[in-house]
Amino acid sequence: MEKPPTVGDKESRRKARVLYYCVAEKLMICEIVDLFKFQMEKEVSDFIQDSTQQKRKYNPMGKIERSILHDVAEVAGLTSFSFGEDEESRYVMLFKKEFAPSDEELEAYRKGEEWDPKLAEQRRRLKEQAALEEAEAQRSEKSETCPNSNYRDKYSHLIGTSAAKDAAHTLEANRAYGCGKASAIRGRGLCQYRVYSWHQC
Repeated sequence: MEKPPTVGDKESRRKARVLYYCVAEKLMICEIVDLFKFQMEKEVSDFIQDSTQQKRKYNPMGKIERSILHDVAEVAGLTSFSFGEDEESRYVMLFKKEFAPSDEELEAYRKGEEWDPKLAEQRRRLKEQAALEEAEAQRSEKSETCPNSNYRDKYSHLIGTSAAKDAAHTLEANRAYGCGKASAIRGRGLCQYRVYSWHQC
């Protein structure tokens, strides 16, 4: 007669069952993923061959399904984007390369709006007109203002109003630079008519 199984045997059997179910579940998930990938490849192939369609919108799907669809689209040479606010409502749109979406179209899909080319053209024209009006308004403002060309007035907050005049009154001739008395300078063709001003005679 066999002796009853020990606790170690029961634990090892339980681990073996768990491992078996984990492997079976992974195989089943792999089969489901392969089946989904095959189905998406067929749908993408049909989309490419249909010359009447420029884009295709899919129903909302999970992250793994969207990832598989993006991979299939990339291999097929299509452009794909995901749109939607939350994870449950995100969906994939495929575009043929020759009909790639514009930035305005992508922005409309991101906002959850339907793309209307006529409405987009009207918005673009309104934006251009508003930009032209703003530029015209800025040009008219610039022509009305007169810049201050007097540097003393412009920088009076830095140098003060009387600083330059005071500095000019204290200017003295420096012999090291060839400045001297008027009699010595007059012989060289220069004459002094003020303490700080010189001119050619």
